[in-house]
Amino acid sequence: MSFLGGVDRESGAVVDPASDIRGESVAGRVLAFPHGKGSTVGSYVVYGLAKRGRGPAAIVNGRTEAIVATGAILGGIPLVDRIDVSILASGDRLVVDGDAGTVVLPEVTERPVVTAFLRNKGRVLIVLRGERVGTFRGQWSGISGYIEGEEPALRRARQEVREETGIGEARLVARGPVIRTRLESTVFAIHPFLFDVATRRVRLDWENVEARWVRPQDLEGIATVPRLRDVLASVLPDARPAGRGPGRPPARGGGAGARRGRRGSRRTGGSRRASRPGPAGPGRASGP
Repeated sequence: MSFLGGVDRESGAVVDPASDIRGESVAGRVLAFPHGKGSTVGSYVVYGLAKRGRGPAAIVNGRTEAIVATGAILGGIPLVDRIDVSILASGDRLVVDGDAGTVVLPEVTERPVVTAFLRNKGRVLIVLRGERVGTFRGQWSGISGYIEGEEPALRRARQEVREETGIGEARLVARGPVIRTRLESTVFAIHPFLFDVATRRVRLDWENVEARWVRPQDLEGIATVPRLRDVLASVLPDARPAGRGPGRPPARGGGAGARRGRRGSRRTGGSRRASRPGPAGPGRASGP
């Protein structure tokens, strides 16, 4: 996002024709975007908006660079980065603490799940989710299931493999960083695993209605659950879709370091950015 030319200096309205929030006002709201770009004059646009009372209540980034960081410091705007902004939606209620480096979504619940891929002679197993499952019906997936309580993710992955495929012997090859996707008010924190197996004979349970052994690159043309290709690429780099760069490494607090807050709300930690006390309190803001 570029503040110079992208945001009206007087009103705080987003005017960039390429922005998916064009016409929205940043004034008094939490503004989330991947990273800044453009001229260093953008720092003074952020500062000017804050001085006129038209600036954001807080800023949340995937990766903050100098333009946005400088503007936030000058304007006393709480800022947290290393947050996976892809799981945020316009209208979400957020509590941002720039001093602690945390973002809390009180109305969003995080559910930890596993997704296990079985590999045999260069092909991986995917299964078609049936009509009796609670989410993503009729879409192809790896072997998946909810993590219960404090149980280790690897133990859950092995159990799901036995229950959903009937395969008892599976050798762990790799486990990837947590990858998140969102469905309405639920964020699924996916723990990826890759196992090698000696057989392609599968016995499906009630959750899935069809099984296929496919080449990893063939997933591109298949209707899958969200981010399945990214999940596979995290444990099998050769499966990364063409044109995609390396996945984001686990951050110290955001991304793979997200943690659940009180009452089931989602709480994420990111890098702390210093900011002077603003109208919402010292380094803290809340808003849509």
